[in-house]
Amino acid sequence: MCKIFHKFIMGLRDFMKEYFLGFWDYETPKVMVVKNKTLGFIYRGVQFLVITYFIWYVFISQKAYQESETRPESSVYTLMKGTAVHGDDILDTVEYARPSEGGDVISTILRREVTSDQKQGTCAEHFNVANANCTRDSDCIQGEVDFDGHGRRTGRCVPYYNHTFKTCEIQSWCPIEQFAVVKEPALVTAINFTVFIRNSIHFPRFKVLRGNIKDARSKRDMQRYLSRCHYNEEKEPYCPNFRLGYIADQAQEDFSELCRTGGVIGVFINWKCDLDLDPSHCKPTYSFRRLDLRKDLVNSGYHYRFAKYYSKDGVESRTLIKAYGIRLDVIVQGHAGKFSPIPTIISTVTTITSVGICTIICDWIMLNFIDKNEVYSDRKFDEISEEPAGPPPTELSYISSFGSNHSDLSDGVPL
Repeated sequence: MCKIFHKFIMGLRDFMKEYFLGFWDYETPKVMVVKNKTLGFIYRGVQFLVITYFIWYVFISQKAYQESETRPESSVYTLMKGTAVHGDDILDTVEYARPSEGGDVISTILRREVTSDQKQGTCAEHFNVANANCTRDSDCIQGEVDFDGHGRRTGRCVPYYNHTFKTCEIQSWCPIEQFAVVKEPALVTAINFTVFIRNSIHFPRFKVLRGNIKDARSKRDMQRYLSRCHYNEEKEPYCPNFRLGYIADQAQEDFSELCRTGGVIGVFINWKCDLDLDPSHCKPTYSFRRLDLRKDLVNSGYHYRFAKYYSKDGVESRTLIKAYGIRLDVIVQGHAGKFSPIPTIISTVTTITSVGICTIICDWIMLNFIDKNEVYSDRKFDEISEEPAGPPPTELSYISSFGSNHSDLSDGVPL
């Protein structure tokens, strides 16, 4: 047992000694010219791919020579425009826009479900509410509140309005919405409503401020232009007026379906500015996408409730409105770049360094697939422990089958 332990200690000591002494060795690459057409083709091919990647993708596409800023300061102002005829009523922005003017979120009502003349009192609970159906008063617990229901139970079992069955009586705004609601037709003419979106963006690093509205000579010319134009990517890229129908089409949504269920659409304003060019090239691009869950799910769409309160015969009353509509979320993204020597130097050094991978790949192919007789490996790796007796060999050598430092060895190596 002691001999085994002694051998182990001695072996460990020799290993540590060899590692310690080898740690201070200096390694330098040796230049060796291998005249092999296959290996040369691979070497130049990998070089071409690496250089092409850096020139085309890194420098041209990603503009790695630029200093960039991706978190600009932005301001958004929105305004809904349009007038609609709904039956005998004329609706303006105060009636259908929420809010009538605002920031990066604005919505418009496309369809309403109205419950009129509600008052505080007692009435029958809806029969779809859990444990609401009853046959006697003992089936209803007084003071119980069902959070899926409409109010607090009185403890009485009453007929469900004009029907023969009974439900528990509740204290609430009566009549309840599910019983007295009136579904109005959709506001189809809203497809021609316009949304005015004014956006300004500031890149503080480069001190550049841009807006999405075309400059005009005077305020009167600006108002005349904004009152007539509609956004078009090619003809009117600086017009901030967008038709709701255009937004729905760009989001690949059916407007009539949006009138039925409502929906949330994102308006993405993307600023990608190359500040090495003229500032006029720094202009926004727009994209539109549905943001809420798809229409085949139960909880998809967009709707909300609000009430209009009034006094009738001295009693407080209200009209409850459940509104379905389109909500627009304006999301601004920005990226600006300008030439800077520091990222240019870093990217150039990275390119030159990455070309060295070609040598590593070709060395691996040469030593593992071509060097069957270990001719290359004998010349590739030399170990010098002391000064040579003769003149030192040159750093650049040609390998040949005759052992000369100035001829080709590739003829004598079977591939």
